[in-house]
Amino acid sequence: MPLAAFAIDKLRHSAWLNRERIVAWCAILAMLEAALLIGIALWQHGAFGPAPSRSSDFLSFYAAGKLVLAGTPALAYDQNAHFMAEQAIKGAGIPYQFFFYPPVYLPFCALLAILPYYPAFILFQLAPLIPFVLIARSILKMPGLAWLVPVLAFPAIFWTVGLGQNAFLTAALFGGFTVLLDRRPFSAGMLLGLICYKPHFGVLVPIALIAGNRWRTFAAAAITIAAMVALSVALFGTRTWFAYIAATLDAKAVFGSGRIDYAGMITVFGAERLMGFANAPAYGLQIIVSLEMVTLVALMWRRQISPALQFVTLISATLLAVPVALIYDQMLLLLAVVWFTSEARRSGFLSWERLALAGIYLLALLTWPVGTVWHLPLGPIPPSILLLLCVRRLWRTLELRPRRTA
Repeated sequence: MPLAAFAIDKLRHSAWLNRERIVAWCAILAMLEAALLIGIALWQHGAFGPAPSRSSDFLSFYAAGKLVLAGTPALAYDQNAHFMAEQAIKGAGIPYQFFFYPPVYLPFCALLAILPYYPAFILFQLAPLIPFVLIARSILKMPGLAWLVPVLAFPAIFWTVGLGQNAFLTAALFGGFTVLLDRRPFSAGMLLGLICYKPHFGVLVPIALIAGNRWRTFAAAAITIAAMVALSVALFGTRTWFAYIAATLDAKAVFGSGRIDYAGMITVFGAERLMGFANAPAYGLQIIVSLEMVTLVALMWRRQISPALQFVTLISATLLAVPVALIYDQMLLLLAVVWFTSEARRSGFLSWERLALAGIYLLALLTWPVGTVWHLPLGPIPPSILLLLCVRRLWRTLELRPRRTA
C-alpha cells in the first residue's frame, strides 16, 4: 500500500484514537489550561509586578446586581452608571464591561451581589457547572470517571472561567432540556424557558418543537418565559424594561463597531467582520446562513431519527444562526459533542468521525489566538463539522431503509 494511502486509511478510521490516548491527552490539556488560569489570576493580582487594569465579564453581572440591591435596577442599562458601579467594586482604570441582558436576569445578579465578590464568583461558576457535568454523565452513560477528563478539558471550560461568563448556566439548562424532553416534556420546556436571559439562543427552538410536534414542551417554555417577564415587571417595573430595550438598540452598534473582539466571536457575522468585511455584507451572509439553519432544523426534527442527532443539529445550527456568540458559548458545542459521542458509541463510529471530534477540540482551543494573530475565523467551523456529520448519518439511514425493506 502506498504511504499516502496508508496514512489516509489510518486517519479515516483513527483506531489509534482509543480511550486511553484520548483521556491521557485531554488530561495534559486540562492541566495546561488549569496552570494558565492560575498564572493569569496571579498576574492580575500583581504577583509578577504591578497588577494590570483588567476585569472579567462577571464584574458586569455583579455591578448590575449591586444596582438592583440599591433600588435602581434601570441604571444597569445606563452605561455611565453601570461603569461607575463597576469602578466602585474594582477601582478606577478598569475597562468597561457591557451589560445587555434582559431584566429577567437581574434577580440572579442581585442574589450574587449579596455575597462578597470572590465567593460570588466561585458560586457563579460551580453552581451550574456541577449540574452540567451530571447531565453529561447521564448522556454518555460511561462507567468510571475517565469520561470526566475529556469533558473538563474542553477549551470552553477554560474560556468560561477565564472570562467570567455564564456559559455553564446556559449549557446546563439546554442540556437539561435535551435530557428531559422525552421523559418529562413539561419540565424540559420550563428549563428551556429559563434561557430567556439569552433570548437569541432560542431562535431555532420553536422551529424544532413545532416540526417535532413537541407542543407540551413548547407551551411550557412559553409559560415560563411569560412568568419570568411578569416577575421582572413586578420586581423592577416597566421602566427597567424600557431601559433594556434602549440598551438593546445600542447593542447592535456596539457589536458592529468592533468594541467586542471579533477574534472571540464564533458566528458567521463575526467571521466576516474579522476578515474585514463591512457590517452590511456580514449581516447579509448571516441572514442567508440563518435561513438555511431554519430549514435544516425543520427537516431534521420532522424525521423519525435518533433524538441525539436532532439535539446535535439544533445546538450546532443555533451557533451558526445567531449573529453574536463568543468563545465561551462553545459550552453549547461541548453539549453537542457529548450527544454525538453518545450516539456514535451506541451505533458505532463511522469513518472520519473520531478525527473530526478531536479536531473540534483543537479548533475550539485555537479560535481566539488564530483569529487575533492571523485574522482567520475558525469559530464557525466546529458546528459546521457536527452538522455535516449529522447530515451524513441521516443520509446513511435513508440509504439503508430501502435495503431493509427489500
